[in-house]
Amino acid sequence: MTDSAFASTGLTPYALRLPPDADLKISLQTFTQQHQLAAACILTAVGSLTVAQLRFAGQATSTVLPERFEIVSLVGTLSVAGLHLHLAIANAQGQLWGGHLMPGCRIYTTAEIVVGALPGLRFQRLADEQTGYRELAIAIAQPQTLEPNL
Repeated sequence: MTDSAFASTGLTPYALRLPPDADLKISLQTFTQQHQLAAACILTAVGSLTVAQLRFAGQATSTVLPERFEIVSLVGTLSVAGLHLHLAIANAQGQLWGGHLMPGCRIYTTAEIVVGALPGLRFQRLADEQTGYRELAIAIAQPQTLEPNL
């Protein structure tokens, strides 16, 4: 493991649409687990929410924002070892909020998301003494060996 960046061997895109009332973060966690994604990122996302739950920068707890929002941006990394996602949203007046995506963000009409799987990499979340958080650790994925046909 190292915190250096590696070039991936490719990109496998997945497109998904989340229906009304789905939880944005829980849906992405479930998708990541179902597809056993060792390393992935959000390529693009649009949609709307009926309620948002964000943890703002430097805050220990999350904030619930109970109104309709447009998803302006969703960025971050995903793996079976953990997700780190930031969400930017705008209300009907164009006011923006952004922070860590938390469970509790409920889809209003839809969320259209494209996830890029990085098959040449493996992401983990390891304790970092300097920051005190579980931070991203990047490794080259070990190639799978196939059993010979006998």
